[in-house]
Amino acid sequence: MSGVPFELPQGFRAVVIGGAGGIGTAIIRLFLDLGAEVSATGISEDEIARLASVGHPRLSLECLDVTQDEAVNRYAGRFNEVDALVNCAGILRRDEEYERDIFRKVIEVNLTGTFSTCLAFRAALAARKGAIVNIASMNAFTALPRIPAYCASKAGVVMLTKALAHAWAAEGIRVNAVAPGFIETAINAEGRKDSAHYERIAARTAFKRWGQPEDVAGTVVYLTMPASSYVTGSVFAVDGGYLAG
Repeated sequence: MSGVPFELPQGFRAVVIGGAGGIGTAIIRLFLDLGAEVSATGISEDEIARLASVGHPRLSLECLDVTQDEAVNRYAGRFNEVDALVNCAGILRRDEEYERDIFRKVIEVNLTGTFSTCLAFRAALAARKGAIVNIASMNAFTALPRIPAYCASKAGVVMLTKALAHAWAAEGIRVNAVAPGFIETAINAEGRKDSAHYERIAARTAFKRWGQPEDVAGTVVYLTMPASSYVTGSVFAVDGGYLAG
């Protein structure tokens, strides 16, 4: 990459996998605001319809199931060169993850799916000496008893990030992760209905509030910029100081 360190180079192409959630959509919007060409995926037509509301000529959308290797390879094969791959696809199943089949499914989507897309886009990323940003979670470091598979999968994403950073550095590919804390998204909407729970979490943070998807997007996009060209194998917590307390 070249150019002004805190800008995206002209012709920058980003791929956002699983971009229909709140964090993914915020990342897509920021990339577009900075002039990037963005390709994004969702798991269903409903998700694609939500993403379509962004309504931007530099945004292309497609359904993709990250657990289907052939579909992932076919999708990635359409790209000769990519500057940034952001892995946002993820699920959790609160209180259900003690069932083996559901545990496996969460691992398959969150961890194996992330590995699959990284692997599929490796050549396209190497062609531009691009960057991968994997969305991990604060729960990679602090566990919650109701989501054991989610915690395990996100801890796996952290170590996968570090391993790939070393494995692919010679190809010019940087690999980092962002670990959001308590961010107001659809995935935790039900839990936020409990006002005592909501306030207890807010009080634990340094800023005394939950985060917003836009709070995460800036760190993600920074990690794809020339300004972060010496950063790889790192995990950035975006948690309002929760883990520091």
